[in-house]
Amino acid sequence: MTTLQEIQAAAARIRPSVVRTPCAHSRTLSAILGTEIWLKFENLQFTSSFKERGALNKLLQLSEAEKAQGVIAMSAGNHAKAVAYHAQRLGIPATIVMPKNTPNVKVEDTKNFNASVLLEGSSIDESGQFARELAARENYCFIHPYDDAAIIAGQGTIGIEMLDTNPNLETLVIPIGGGGLISGIATAAKAIKPDIRIVGVEVEGYASAYNQFHDRSEKLGGSTIAEGIAVKEPGQTTMAIIKDLVDDILLVDEEAIEEAINQLITIEKTVTEGAGAAALAAVASHSAQFKDSSTGVILCGANIDPRILAAVLMRRLIKKGRIVRYLIRIQDLPGTLSDITEVVGDAGGNILEVSHQRMFSNLPVKDADLYLTVETRDASQSQDILQRLLELGYETTLLQG
Repeated sequence: MTTLQEIQAAAARIRPSVVRTPCAHSRTLSAILGTEIWLKFENLQFTSSFKERGALNKLLQLSEAEKAQGVIAMSAGNHAKAVAYHAQRLGIPATIVMPKNTPNVKVEDTKNFNASVLLEGSSIDESGQFARELAARENYCFIHPYDDAAIIAGQGTIGIEMLDTNPNLETLVIPIGGGGLISGIATAAKAIKPDIRIVGVEVEGYASAYNQFHDRSEKLGGSTIAEGIAVKEPGQTTMAIIKDLVDDILLVDEEAIEEAINQLITIEKTVTEGAGAAALAAVASHSAQFKDSSTGVILCGANIDPRILAAVLMRRLIKKGRIVRYLIRIQDLPGTLSDITEVVGDAGGNILEVSHQRMFSNLPVKDADLYLTVETRDASQSQDILQRLLELGYETTLLQG
């Protein structure tokens, strides 16, 4: 088992080259969630995730022969970037194996650190098998993303920093992929403050640690926005630590993660990926378990595809009734469109998009379907616009989410 002393040694070792990220109180999220929320902004590391800590701690302990031969890692993105970045800094050749479905932003970012990137396998497990085989053939040093004592010790430095900033923290909420992050933090935090509560978080489709922790068997897999924690099998070392030190593991769904991403960017003005928002999603989804306590939440990464981020933010606006679509049957006569847009404008709506449908319809030839996409203040204003259109005699349907 990793010890507090090893984590403290890792903290000293990596201190010159990683960011001591803020651990800040969020007044707004605390008021919304009914618990004192302290956010640990690991998304502000240079490579935008906590993975730098463990990767650097491991690389710094390699022998000169191992450094000269080169290293290899498998990763869905954040471990890849961390290994590639610090290997480049230290002059160590690096090969990174990534699943074929890894977001392009993570692939390109890894290549930018001069690593050799190979896309192999449909999952992190398949990528790992390929990486191990290649390591054996080429005599590369394999840098495991989580099931390694040096990696665990590096990640555990987060726990030291959080309790140094706020010794009164009562609960730490930590995403679980392979388990390196929660294993390291739990080891440090429990050694410093034995009565602190450690809660892990997994996404429903990849409840691998949850299954073992709660002695159940459920099918794993499927699409998830939290690909950074989409791991089908936690590490053996990490799972042993989890069973020994973690108090509970909670599951969150995709909806909760999307809302957490949205809250963090709209309230805290900080970007997180799906895995990075999972801990906040857990507090929101299981709020009764955290009520009236002081809760530390790890924002573990920010490497989200810009296209996915844009889609999440737009979907949340639609869910909240801030962007709506109206389907209006109109007669194809001069002035009709201007009359309708005037109604929407007078009601305070902002028209984002207008489209007509004449050809693919069973309507009479002189009629048309008009689709208006409108930005509104809230659902009440959307209903007000609908009522005004109906009162003017337009057959109108409000299309939502």
